[in-house]
Amino acid sequence: MSKFFLIISLVFSLLLFLIPQLVFAAGWLAARLFHGHLAWRPFLWAGLILVAVWWGLYSYGHFWGRFRFEVKPVEYRNSLLPPAFEGYRIVQISDLHMDGWAAHEAELSRVVQSVNDLQPDLIVFTGDLVSFNYHELESLGDTLARLRARDGVLSILGNHDYDPYEPGLSPRQRQALVDSLVRWQGERLGWRVLLNEHVVLRRGADSLAVIGVENQSCGVHQVIRRGRLTEAMAGTEGMFRILLSHDPSQWRAEVLPETDIPLTLSGHTHAMQFRVLGFTPSRLAYPECDGRYDEGGQTLYVNIGLGGTLPTRIGATPEVTLFTLHR
Repeated sequence: MSKFFLIISLVFSLLLFLIPQLVFAAGWLAARLFHGHLAWRPFLWAGLILVAVWWGLYSYGHFWGRFRFEVKPVEYRNSLLPPAFEGYRIVQISDLHMDGWAAHEAELSRVVQSVNDLQPDLIVFTGDLVSFNYHELESLGDTLARLRARDGVLSILGNHDYDPYEPGLSPRQRQALVDSLVRWQGERLGWRVLLNEHVVLRRGADSLAVIGVENQSCGVHQVIRRGRLTEAMAGTEGMFRILLSHDPSQWRAEVLPETDIPLTLSGHTHAMQFRVLGFTPSRLAYPECDGRYDEGGQTLYVNIGLGGTLPTRIGATPEVTLFTLHR
């Protein structure tokens, strides 16, 4: 387990459990030490209320919040878009972490049906299909295989897809698991995995390139750095390009300073599965962590995912993003 992942887990556990109990303990201690000399009851009530609120939020996020997804429409305009792609519809899904969907086939089926109901031209998946390895797909792969789009499903790998968090594996064993996951997506799901490469979509005489890089973490969480952007985009010069990059930190580190790619789609952050009044603690680690960002004619969209590494979501509603492209 990486230090970053361990810190996130510890901080989340601290917020959910330790802080309310410390407040409660402070009230209890005040009652014992200063009985009759201190208004200690407010401490006890504050502790009890915090414990109840936190456990209530956690329970909601676990049983309901992590499955109550929303479809977020995004109108994207760029005068460089080829005319034949006016109105082109792309659905982005991300960060499924399939271990969290075990015994929840009905909920996953609703996601798949909702995506298909949008009648997309293209579906893109921006990484972290699993938390550890491809075995997580065995019970629910048939459900995911029902995703349909006119131009198919394109996928990239996220940091978890390389299985870096499972101890005791040799590099060869880890690569074998990655290879199996890629084959699973191609043979069982019917998805095309882009490994530092691109595909060209055509409408008559017009074309559009979708570039997919392997995970390239350039921020605080640099556990996997296998993206080769220059290699992936070679041959797309002069075309309208859409980049799929799991970790949004690559956008500021490499995409903005080194390319003119107009639209980048990322995932990874989950908005740390916690968002209240528009604030998510993931902003402390990622300047671009949730939603749309525009700079110098280039756009990044960070999808906060459908699954998660922790079995709850509080405020950070799982999302399916529908992009409609316009000139």
